[in-house]
Amino acid sequence: MRVGIIGIQHESNTFIRTPTDLALFEEQGLAVGEQVRDKFDDAHHEIGGILQGLDEQGIEAVPILGAVAMPSGPVTAEALEALLKIVSDGLAAAGDLDGLLVAPHGAGVSESEPDMDGYWLSRLRERVGADLPMICTLDAHANLSPRMIESCDATIMYRSNPHLDQRQRGIEAAKLMARTLRGEIRPTQAYALPPIAINIEKQFSEAPPCKPMYDLADQILQRPGVLSNSIALGFPYADVEEMGSGFIVVTDNDPALAQRCADELTQYLFDHREDFVAELINIDEAIDRALAAEGSVCLLDMGDNVGGGSAADGTLIAHRLHERKVVSSFVALNDPDAAKQAFDAGVGATLELTMGGKVDDMHGPPLTAPVTVRFLGDGMFKETEARHGGRTGFVMGPTAIVETEQGLTIQLTSLRTAPFSLGQLRCCNLDPRKFKILVAKGVNAPVAAYREVCHTMIRVNTAGSTSADMDKFTYHHRRRPLFPLEPIDDWR
Repeated sequence: MRVGIIGIQHESNTFIRTPTDLALFEEQGLAVGEQVRDKFDDAHHEIGGILQGLDEQGIEAVPILGAVAMPSGPVTAEALEALLKIVSDGLAAAGDLDGLLVAPHGAGVSESEPDMDGYWLSRLRERVGADLPMICTLDAHANLSPRMIESCDATIMYRSNPHLDQRQRGIEAAKLMARTLRGEIRPTQAYALPPIAINIEKQFSEAPPCKPMYDLADQILQRPGVLSNSIALGFPYADVEEMGSGFIVVTDNDPALAQRCADELTQYLFDHREDFVAELINIDEAIDRALAAEGSVCLLDMGDNVGGGSAADGTLIAHRLHERKVVSSFVALNDPDAAKQAFDAGVGATLELTMGGKVDDMHGPPLTAPVTVRFLGDGMFKETEARHGGRTGFVMGPTAIVETEQGLTIQLTSLRTAPFSLGQLRCCNLDPRKFKILVAKGVNAPVAAYREVCHTMIRVNTAGSTSADMDKFTYHHRRRPLFPLEPIDDWR
């Protein structure tokens, strides 16, 4: 048996002006054919899990495309068509296939196709016909569309946020494909798309309000005939009709059971919908709480969430730490110009730098201060543990560590870098345990790494392209009503 593997993954923030072109995929993760195996085989990523799972099941993996780009603005029409041309050529060269394992993100938006993932999945289904088994993995932050789900025989989503189970979900998808091809099961799926948006601040899967909902999903998994179930937490920064939460249940040839279980999960969310509304903490309150807490504290900068597509150069928290002279504090800013000036000056030099706040006017003004250059490096590091996003190799570009007279340590990177690994600090000779306050530009994703050194996590309500305050965004395409932006009396 031979199974093709296709992945096109992008989480698209429609409130960001910078489009995602093909060059960004090529720079950040574009593998064709056997390159897919080389890139993902050992990664904590679902494609790595798919490769492992197929091998364990004695099925030949036929890698076609693995394309990943960091979250940013919508994908250009040219980039999408170029990727689909690679898929088309790859399928033509692959020969006869017995099935397809596909790995979209679920929150992809193209300039030409708002439901980007539904678009390419439906095109793929048309290409291969109705009878070829096609099983899909999705990020938990998917905005589910009927077209996505109906294009596939089964859909499996990450069950953890931070996303630490990506490889396991790939293995699960491969096993499900093997059982399908051997005639042991016939997957059927049903879904529910309630008009409820789960706030990003409440999407941590290991604690309430999400954990009890996942516990219920785990209980449903034990029922006879249920093969899989999934919770779509949603991605609020994509202004599309599908934005919001959703549920998928896969059964063994029992669509009625699948629908009952999906509706049961939906009823739970509806009954507890008030629990999923954000509790917002401002910057000064967050700093006060951090200073009063024992040990190191991580301030999660929700408005400049790099994993949600933001600029990575937000200065709002940095300004307050600097103004309040909070010693032993750390923040990373993506600023290649300031990094170059630090390199030109050299280690030990003191100079005045204007840092961050340069990409747009959404994340605070630049911070100008005299600084001393403490470290210069290439910004490359490895992460061996499973962390959000499944990556093992990171490249920040030429990276400088500078320190203000007030005790704020600033990392200046040349490339936008998500705070998914403490290797980001350690590769610059920084011990994260020595800081009282560590600022991580994210919401839940950094927790997997930063809880190693921080017992306290405080999510901070900052302005920006990924603000947790949904009232700050002007939506044109989302469904209405959508709780909590509008009240709802019944999820149906």
